[in-house]
Amino acid sequence: MKILMVDVDGVLVHGRPSDGLPLFTYLERDLGLKVELLRQAFFKIYWTDIVTGRDAIEPRLAEVLGKIAPHLRARTLIDYWFENDSRLDHGLLDDLAALRAGGTKMFLATNQEHMRAAYLMDTLKLSSRFDGIFYSAALGHQKPATEFFRLATERAGIPAREIGFIDDVEANIEAARQFGWKAMQWTPGSTLRDAVAAFSA
Repeated sequence: MKILMVDVDGVLVHGRPSDGLPLFTYLERDLGLKVELLRQAFFKIYWTDIVTGRDAIEPRLAEVLGKIAPHLRARTLIDYWFENDSRLDHGLLDDLAALRAGGTKMFLATNQEHMRAAYLMDTLKLSSRFDGIFYSAALGHQKPATEFFRLATERAGIPAREIGFIDDVEANIEAARQFGWKAMQWTPGSTLRDAVAAFSA
């Protein structure tokens, strides 16, 4: 394995920094917006286009909030969202750093739109811990689409068989394996040592 691809949400990042609860747990209390209303009016209709780079999050969210929560600015919600979905697994990051120091290149492989991808790399400073990021809005396809894995492999510049991958979603793991990556589903209690051993087997 020359490269390790690492998923973000559910692997590296786990909800609110203070307690790990889902990011929108207190959305209605904090910002006066019901989660289900946001889900139905925004995520259900627009998210696929946003996360694959065909639409932009801020103007689309502003349009939706104008109808369902006119008191709330899109940027206020985006800031709240990103800040409440940023609890890093520092133990895993330390293990990844040790593996990277041994010569394995590290990339994030994640379904993200452009603003949060930048937030992860710049604000959370993951750019200092990874060699780069492959994300759905930049690739135009989201996991588990084969095109995501094909484009990430092409841009990594090495054969698929030299790539390891950890992700918490079973469908993503299966798709990665079918493309030729070595992949392990990340679950509570998983360790990087387990993954490396599985890739070497």
